[in-house]
Amino acid sequence: MDNNFGQISLTFVQIFHMQISAKELSALLNGTLEGNPDVMVTGPSKIEEGIPGTLTFLANPKYEAYVYTTKASVLLCGTDFVPSSPIAATIIRVENVYGSIALLLEKFASEVSSPTGISSQAFVDVTAVVGEGSSVGHFSVIEKNAVIGKNCTIHAQVFVGENVIIGDNVTLHSGVKIYHNCRLGNNITLHSNVVIGADGFGFAPQEDGTYKKVAQIGNVVIEDDVEIGSNTTVDRATMGSTYIRKGVKLDNLIMVAHNVEIGENTVIAAQTGIAGSTKIGRNCMIGGQVGIVGHILIADRTKIQAQSGIARTIKEPDTAWYGSPAIDYADFLKAQVVFKKLPELQKRIQELEKALKAQEADD
Repeated sequence: MDNNFGQISLTFVQIFHMQISAKELSALLNGTLEGNPDVMVTGPSKIEEGIPGTLTFLANPKYEAYVYTTKASVLLCGTDFVPSSPIAATIIRVENVYGSIALLLEKFASEVSSPTGISSQAFVDVTAVVGEGSSVGHFSVIEKNAVIGKNCTIHAQVFVGENVIIGDNVTLHSGVKIYHNCRLGNNITLHSNVVIGADGFGFAPQEDGTYKKVAQIGNVVIEDDVEIGSNTTVDRATMGSTYIRKGVKLDNLIMVAHNVEIGENTVIAAQTGIAGSTKIGRNCMIGGQVGIVGHILIADRTKIQAQSGIARTIKEPDTAWYGSPAIDYADFLKAQVVFKKLPELQKRIQELEKALKAQEADD
């Protein structure tokens, strides 16, 4: 993780209006405090752009030079950090810097306002059920027979279609669209403009060269503890279900086609496309801009490097792949070394051919 805590510095602070002392922060993080315990902070800032009244951190040694010049009021660092010069900021030392950052970011993020209750400008069908503690924002639509669980947050301009079932503690950010008959579990977050349950890409070629749409009558099932980034689409199955299993994390701008299954705790980066009926195993790690053909299997704990193309089944678990078409990761790196030398090798071959022709002429 790079030192990018609070990339938005002053604007971030102005939004949150949070006030907490260094002493309180240290107690929250179970840290050790050095300096003024009463200094107040209102949010985070980048270490190289720190401003008074903010908290910054040092986790990557390459940023150490900034700890001596930052104007941030509080510095979070590891227990083993030994400064080479005086530090103006109050220091809080913790065992796990990254874990502390995550805790603080969650606390700062909790300051963001969310809708409360059901907005008078929302439409909730009389047959729909909205669970206790759930809220529905302005201009959102909850269609017939939809069921929303407890403690859900539905932001403005969300569409929940007919017969959709949503579990507890689900957050749907503005612009999310969930088509009819889809099922969502508990503790799910869908970011803005995610589309769940649009038709799969199914068209049958006709004798006259046209295409006839194949009805897509399945749905999408998203299990517990899933997070899906903005503008990602998950298509409904032609028949049966498209499955996003428990604990999956999907980045922005991912396309998941009809009847795909993504196994538990798999993570996929942005701009990846997965064609229809492919089954991806558990705990896989897939980089950005990966293309995966349809109707194949990818084994558990497979790692795929960014911009790779997967054109066949991967049977063995715990393997790594790179390239398009993808090959074994280590083999790809070796091949890259050879590839870089191709112009030199071509020149040498041409010189050898020229020398051979000269020798043949002399003979």
